[in-house]
Formats: sequence, structure tokens, C-alpha cells
Amino acid sequence: MAERAGIAINTLTRIERGDPGTSMAAWASVIFVLGLIENLRNMADPSRDMTGLMLEEERLPKRIRYHKEKQ
Repeated sequence: MAERAGIAINTLTRIERGDPGTSMAAWASVIFVLGLIENLRNMADPSRDMTGLMLEEERLPKRIRYHKEKQ
């Protein structure tokens, strides 16, 4: 697996252990070798990030006031 992904065996071991210090490029290489690259695309899709969407919605103003333009 490490050879096919183009990474060191130690890096693969860190990925298997879930080491957060492992580079995203190494993770992406392994995901590609496993044939799960579509999952990576879905993970990076902001429209599928429910938590992020809820946080963004909380930052929106609750009311919008329109000011009359001076004529």
C-alpha cells in the first residue's frame, strides 16, 4: 500500500493510527489507492458540511433594515 501510494511505510502507519500530523497529501494518496477518491471529493464539498452551514447561518443577520434613499 505504501509503495502504491508513494509514501513511506512510517507515514502509512501514522495514517492507520489516525495521527493528525500526517499530511493531507499522504491521506489523499492512500484514499486514491483504495479507490475512495469520490469520498474525498464529498468530504471537501461545503454543501455537505452541515455543521459549517449551521454556523454560517448563525452569523447571518436576524433582521435586515432597509434605509430609505435620500432623494
